[in-house]
Amino acid sequence: MNTLANQQHRVLSGMRPTGALHLGHYHGVLKNWLKLQHEYECFFFVADWHALTTHYEEVEILEQSVWEMVIDWLAVGVNPGSASLFIQSRVPEHAELHMLLSMITPLGWLERVPSYKDQQEKLKERDLATYGFLGYPLLQSADILIYKAGKVPVGEDQVAHVEMTREVARRFNHLYGREPGFEARVEAAIKKMGKKNARLYNDLRKKYTEQGDAEALKTAQALLDSQQNITLGDKERLLGFLEGSGRIILPEPEALLTPASKMPGLDGQKMSKSYKNTLSLREEPDDIEQKIRTMPTDPARVRRTDPGNPEKCPVWKLHQVYSAEDTLEWVKTGCTSAGIGCIDCKGPVIDAVKAELAPVRERAREYEEDRGLVRKIINEGCERARDVARQTMVEVRQVMGLDYR
Repeated sequence: MNTLANQQHRVLSGMRPTGALHLGHYHGVLKNWLKLQHEYECFFFVADWHALTTHYEEVEILEQSVWEMVIDWLAVGVNPGSASLFIQSRVPEHAELHMLLSMITPLGWLERVPSYKDQQEKLKERDLATYGFLGYPLLQSADILIYKAGKVPVGEDQVAHVEMTREVARRFNHLYGREPGFEARVEAAIKKMGKKNARLYNDLRKKYTEQGDAEALKTAQALLDSQQNITLGDKERLLGFLEGSGRIILPEPEALLTPASKMPGLDGQKMSKSYKNTLSLREEPDDIEQKIRTMPTDPARVRRTDPGNPEKCPVWKLHQVYSAEDTLEWVKTGCTSAGIGCIDCKGPVIDAVKAELAPVRERAREYEEDRGLVRKIINEGCERARDVARQTMVEVRQVMGLDYR
C-alpha cells in the first residue's frame, strides 16, 4: 500500500503525441523530467486520448506520432528504470475515473477553464464544439487523481487545470469520504496512535482548524505517515478529519511550477511546428548548420560594416540559451561595433546545438533499430501504471456504491 508520503512524492506528467520532438520540447519539458525522475516517483505518459480532443480527424498519424515521441524521450535520457513510461489509452482506468468524476463535476467548472476559450480561438479551423473538448480538463484531472499524484509539473498557463483538479478531489472527498460511522472510526484510529501521539494530533488539528496554522498541518501529516499501528484507511480518515472533511480518498495535488522555456524558434518566435521554425532532436548536423546559417538577423545590418543591435536579432536569443558569459560579451561587442559579421556570430550557436544533439541522435538511432525494446519498455510501464490505477479504482468504486457482492 502507498503511504501518504509516497503519494506526496509521486509526480505525474504527460505530453500529447505530436511525432518527433524539437528543442522547444527538450528545454521546456524534458530537461525538467530528467531532473524529476531522480527526485520523485515519476509517471510519464503519452496523452493519446488528449490528442483526439482536438485532432480527432487525424488518426492515421497517431500511432507513428506516439512511437516517435517515446523514442525521443528515451534518447534524451528519460530512464524507464527511474520512471514509469506508459500510454494513456493502455490504462482504461483513466477513462472509468473520468466518467465517474463527470457525474459530480459542475458544468461551469469546465466552461471557466481559461484554455477552453483560448484553444477555441487559436484553433478556429477545427470543430471543437464537442463533448470531448469540453471535458478534456476533467480527463486531465482523472489522469492525475488515478495515481494520487502529489506533484504535477506545469507551466503557468496550466496552473488553472491543477486547481480545478484540487476542487474535483475536494468535492469527491466531501461527497464520498463521509462513510457511515466516520467519527467513531476516527476516534478509534486516534486511540491506536497511543496517548502521546493522540494528544499531539489533537493539538495540531486544533491549531490548524482554529488558527489556520499551515505548519501544524504539515507536522500532523508527517505524524500520521510515521504511524505503524494504523492502516492506510485510518490514515486517510485522520487526514480528512484534520482538514475538516471526511476520509481523503483522492488527495489534492500541488502544481510544481516549471520554469518557462527560453528556447526560441529560428525566427525569434516561440519554437513551434505550426510556425515551421523548429530544430528537431534528431536534426542532422548539416541541416542544423543550414537552418541556423539562414536565420534572419537584425534587419538594420544590411551590410557587413553596419552596426547591429543584438536585442533585435533572433540569433541573440539562441546565444542566451547556449552561450557562456564571455561569448555573450563577444557577440554584444562585435555586433554593436560591426566587429563581427552575422555568419561569425552564428558559429558558436551552431557548434553548441550540434554538440547537444549528437548523443541524442545516436541514442535515438539505437532505439529506431530496436523497436521491440521500445514496445517492451512501454508495455512494462503500462503494467506498473495499471497496478496503481486499479488500486485507486477499487477504492473509488467502493465509496461510490459500485462494489457489488
